Amino acid sequence: MNIYLATDHSGFDHKEHLKVFLELENKKGHLYKVIDVGATEYKNEDDYTTYIHSAIKLLKRDWDMGLESRAIIFGGSGEGEAMVANRYSGVRATVYYGYDTDIIRLGREHNDANVLSLGARFIKLDEMEKVVNIFFETPFPNAERHIRRISKIDIH
Repeated sequence: MNIYLATDHSGFDHKEHLKVFLELENKKGHLYKVIDVGATEYKNEDDYTTYIHSAIKLLKRDWDMGLESRAIIFGGSGEGEAMVANRYSGVRATVYYGYDTDIIRLGREHNDANVLSLGARFIKLDEMEKVVNIFFETPFPNAERHIRRISKIDIH
């Protein structure tokens, strides 16, 4: 599975930590191909939109080729990043910036969330690792009611 990572300066340290964490997960038998879309260096004046658009375009390209891929995007709150991602048809970004990890489980089970947006200013690195594992390990149950609702999200 391709995993696209994208952030601006606000989530840079979290993204860098997550790359190492996902490589360690690969050694445990997971098959993640981590692709860092940027930022590749800390720049206080960069714009999250640039990196999020790049990640989501690559994600959608994979889907068009029939590849299973997801993205994890970062920002100060994760909100703006999710707003950019959710502008794209088929993308369902769920946001986590602390408190209750059930929101990630529900995002996967009810909405088949395929993008995780993390609010780096509000979560610690060990909490992020836990949330990422929940995001990857929670299956979408393909329940008819959820499929029906998801089919009504995109505006055509």
